Amino acid sequence: MVLAYSDLAHPDVMHKASLVLSCGADFRLLGPKATMLASSKPVVAVCAARTGCGKSQTSRRVGQILLDAGLTVALVRHPMPYGDLERMRVQRFGSLADIDASHPTVEEREEFEEPVRMGMVMYAGVDYLDILRRAEQEADVIIWDGGNNDFPFYAPDLMITVVDPLRPGHELAYHPGETNLRMADVVVLNKIDTADPRAVDQVAANVRSVNQRASIVMAASPVTLDPGPSLAGRRVLVVEDGPTITHGGMPVGAGTVAARQAGVTEFVDPRPYAVGSIAETYAEYPAIGAVLPATGYGDVQLADLAATIRAVDCDAVVIGTPMDLGRLVDLGHPVRRATYALKEVGTPTLSDALAPHLAIWRTPVGHG
Repeated sequence: MVLAYSDLAHPDVMHKASLVLSCGADFRLLGPKATMLASSKPVVAVCAARTGCGKSQTSRRVGQILLDAGLTVALVRHPMPYGDLERMRVQRFGSLADIDASHPTVEEREEFEEPVRMGMVMYAGVDYLDILRRAEQEADVIIWDGGNNDFPFYAPDLMITVVDPLRPGHELAYHPGETNLRMADVVVLNKIDTADPRAVDQVAANVRSVNQRASIVMAASPVTLDPGPSLAGRRVLVVEDGPTITHGGMPVGAGTVAARQAGVTEFVDPRPYAVGSIAETYAEYPAIGAVLPATGYGDVQLADLAATIRAVDCDAVVIGTPMDLGRLVDLGHPVRRATYALKEVGTPTLSDALAPHLAIWRTPVGHG
């Protein structure tokens, strides 16, 4: 038996191993050397200790630094195999129209849309050797944008791992997140603007306990709201990033943070209004609080999500997902969209971490 899943607590992994071994079978964990592909172009991998640490904004920040340095960038996303695998074997997105044409899920849109807006070519799919070969043909540097807390499919020249002080201790307690932490050349300690300083110190100490060589970049994830009607004194529904709230186990996300900053004090609980698959999601993840996870794995679930939002008795909706949900469905309420970006605090920065590599990567013969 081979465990090929991520973001599991260490005890859960060993309970599964014990079950398998009790049946007489071998239990295996495949490691990076057995699973990583080698690239002819430089690879920067962005991974994490847990789902929801802030990989996406870190990948975008790395991509912007590379673009500003005059390099062409292909961002390759960890697989999200929810549809016809033959049809989505290799996916290339150079525009929002390309993304729309692929009829992706909400989770896929959350990862695809913003890098494309920034001018990066986005690759996804399931055949990661073919994806790699195509990306190598048009990019100077490839960014591996990880999913959950899995380690990269491509052997990285620079390994960046993001940790989250809102969940102190998790960086040493989940598989394969601890592997990512131990492998890291750079650790981004994110969300220090909203975390307890004692938790920040604890996570930094935990990082150092297993990885002395990595540089630690301190970072914030400031949230801003798109222009729109005032939210102060209004009854607001918050729609959050789905994976972060469900299997990531976070009680709230960027939408709630933005709403509070905008003066919202009354949050409407969407659970009584949930229909169809959305009600099933709440049943599967009973720890979800008074927020709505933006699940949309197919037309039926997307329709259930939209119907739930329209049914909620509220004055406005704050959307905390990285994609523009209002482009897809009629939400039936005034909408304010929350966006967030990584902002380094102090030194070293990600630019500092990338600087020794940039001079080499600017020359075609620089990569071994």
